[in-house]
Amino acid sequence: MGKQNLTGISEFHLMRLSEDPDLQPLLFGLFLFMYLVTILGNLLIILAVSSDPHLHTPMYFFLSNLSLADIGFISTTVPKMLVNIQTHRRAISYVGCLTQMSLFSIFGCMDDMLLTVMAYDRYVAICHPLQYAVIMNPRLCGFLVFLPFLVSLLDSQLHNLIALQLNYFKDVEIGNFFCDPSQLLNFPCTNTLTNTIVMYFTGAIFGFFPVSGILFSYYKIVSSILRIPSSGGKYKAFSTCGSHLSVVCLFYGTGLAGYLHSAVSSSPKKDVVSSVMYTVVTPMLNPFIYSLRNRDIRGALRRLHSRTV
Repeated sequence: MGKQNLTGISEFHLMRLSEDPDLQPLLFGLFLFMYLVTILGNLLIILAVSSDPHLHTPMYFFLSNLSLADIGFISTTVPKMLVNIQTHRRAISYVGCLTQMSLFSIFGCMDDMLLTVMAYDRYVAICHPLQYAVIMNPRLCGFLVFLPFLVSLLDSQLHNLIALQLNYFKDVEIGNFFCDPSQLLNFPCTNTLTNTIVMYFTGAIFGFFPVSGILFSYYKIVSSILRIPSSGGKYKAFSTCGSHLSVVCLFYGTGLAGYLHSAVSSSPKKDVVSSVMYTVVTPMLNPFIYSLRNRDIRGALRRLHSRTV
């Protein structure tokens, strides 16, 4: 396709998960099931935390906000994919693509930064237990949720601003099943320097600093746990971090694997598979990790079920 002005494009074309028409009903059913499980699992965590007074603590306040971000994260991509599978179309409007990119950035960055906030919460709880209630007061907890939202919102608007300023590109094919910001902003354009600066800047804000914060928090946590004399005390202290650490490994593991795979692979189909892992599978597994590994959440869910029945 010849060069066209970006603002003159009425729609983009997303990549299908499979070109085989016989697989379309199977893919539709599979991703609909995964989407509904994700929504239900995260809603149950939010309901359990909000309805149980025993869980009205900073850790579970952050967890409920993480579940809310996961709902928004998966709802940004999967419903549109399901519509495209059902209607046998792969087009998305120009405005719809920018909206999807913006929401994807907001909820993805919220997930990223909330995991760092939760690591800080565990650091304060284990390393400064006597000052925990004073340090993690309601005002600070609200600020630690509002700040990631504000930064994520600014990041999404920065991506939109750059996309609106692109002058020309060669085609309107997007090599993914959603409007991935990294792909949309990598179209050949007249100002690649600006894109490169923004990519490194956002990589530092949402990659280097959060990961550094998590690593530093767990370095302090492990150092404090090793000083506990009894093995039972060590296990009890570390068990409070197990669920969070599992989610961190899953989130960054799938994200890093997808990034490295796209960097070394020339197959768009394989890139789509890696994208599915961190956009669909990770939000679906998070509620199971927290419910299966966390005794308080399991107890709150049982009490919620008994009150409902």
